[in-house]
Amino acid sequence: MNKETKPSFAPCVGTGDGAYDALLLQNQLCFPLYAVSKEVVRLYKPFLDEIGLTYTQYIAMMVLWEKRSLTVKELGEHLYLDSGTLTPLLKKMEAQKLVSRQRNAADERSVIVSVTDAGEALRARAAKIPEQIGRCLPLTKEEASTLYDLLYKVLHAIQ
Repeated sequence: MNKETKPSFAPCVGTGDGAYDALLLQNQLCFPLYAVSKEVVRLYKPFLDEIGLTYTQYIAMMVLWEKRSLTVKELGEHLYLDSGTLTPLLKKMEAQKLVSRQRNAADERSVIVSVTDAGEALRARAAKIPEQIGRCLPLTKEEASTLYDLLYKVLHAIQ
């Protein structure tokens, strides 16, 4: 499907033209969500390369800049990631001296992640990234707000 073709999306039903219409890629809501997500993350890459972060490290740092310190489980809840994904990510970030990890004294099974001074200093360099990405997307502020609301509506409904 080229960029100019607008699919006749009918969620959960075919177009009536055939028994397998529901399996046409153009009839899938998941595909444009997947493709847009991949492409938006790709847009971040040059900006994140400048500050030495991957996209997943960047979103983890955004939570840590806001919360300062939280458990791996809590961080995973914010990012919709499990500890199996977060642990190697956090180990790399700790090696970069952006975060520290310590066992929770109250619960040895729990690990607390905190932003370090070096991680906090990175925040100033990252502050321009949202605006830079905003200039790359062909959406008005109103459209972006509507899309944001719709995406979170879906995300919360399927949790």
